[in-house]
Amino acid sequence: MSMTDPIADFLTRVRNAIHAAHETVEVPASRLKGELARILDEQGYIESWSLIPAPAGKAGELIQIRLKYTEDRRSAISGLRRISRPGQRTYVDAKHMPKVLGGMGTAIVSTSRGVMTGHDARAAGIGGEVLAQVW
Repeated sequence: MSMTDPIADFLTRVRNAIHAAHETVEVPASRLKGELARILDEQGYIESWSLIPAPAGKAGELIQIRLKYTEDRRSAISGLRRISRPGQRTYVDAKHMPKVLGGMGTAIVSTSRGVMTGHDARAAGIGGEVLAQVW
């Protein structure tokens, strides 16, 4: 399977794990995916995340994400959407940073100062590539 869009793969694995009500989900590690996991964690969408060594016979580390559910087993994440794609990049300046669900959700933006939320990018007055939205 060719991985043309590892971010979309990351989001899909998390989405699928939630639908299947899994406690954890593993995704191939990369620095960018680590940043995505960090933001999901900071924003309270997941319980935690950690880097784990590759299983025997496989290359590369994995990111293990511990998913977060409410008492009645509802996921803290109700939606994940890939915005910028390899074939169609989406860049915005600070003024046009998208609001997700009227500010209830989170835009994840790759900026010249690293990966941050749309809220933080707007506050810092910097734009970037809108990687994904979470709500």
